[in-house]
Amino acid sequence: MSHAPSSIMLVDDHPLLRKGLKQLISLEDGLEVVAECSNGKDAIGKAVELDPDLIILDLNMQGMDGLETLKRMRDEGVTSRIVMLTVSDADEDVVAAITNGADGYLLKDTDPELLLEQIQRAIEGKMVLSEVITEVLATALRRPSRQEPAKLDSLTNREHEILSLIAKGMSNKVIARELDISDGTVKVHVKHLLKKLGLRSRVEAAVWMVNKQGGSNV
Repeated sequence: MSHAPSSIMLVDDHPLLRKGLKQLISLEDGLEVVAECSNGKDAIGKAVELDPDLIILDLNMQGMDGLETLKRMRDEGVTSRIVMLTVSDADEDVVAAITNGADGYLLKDTDPELLLEQIQRAIEGKMVLSEVITEVLATALRRPSRQEPAKLDSLTNREHEILSLIAKGMSNKVIARELDISDGTVKVHVKHLLKKLGLRSRVEAAVWMVNKQGGSNV
């Protein structure tokens, strides 16, 4: 049985960049660009409407920048994987993006073949980072969180189950197959558990869960 291609939305205020990305993505059978946006405001509406598997988001856009767009998408309950694609490797940009709900941070000078691999990895549920970004993020994650998320006790059994699978790096589609439920149902559960735990993204949830397991004596 053939699976539907994974849906991708491109958000960048440079038409040439969007065109190049779309052409690159079209080389992969399992990927499909379902929408393009040139600004944050339009992107938020489209993200809510289409709920794509992956959103590739520029950081430095005119008007509403990528970071504000990212925050607003997460506030609106968008559970799509969101990867920043930017020219900036500044520490503060990387940390701000990840702590506000990004699932990855890639630089625009990434080799096209490697970029395509990273897009595939992001859709599979992995966190994707350009090599120079990894150390910045590792340092940031070692810092104690400003606020301790609510305890696991607030989650239902199903939400706890899904959180454990997220921590293993599984995508919504894989989780749906694993638990024999629909993609839509998984997305609803993810939205609820993030809200209960006071977390912004699947990446934060996975890191928190792994740290919690590591800190226990199980």
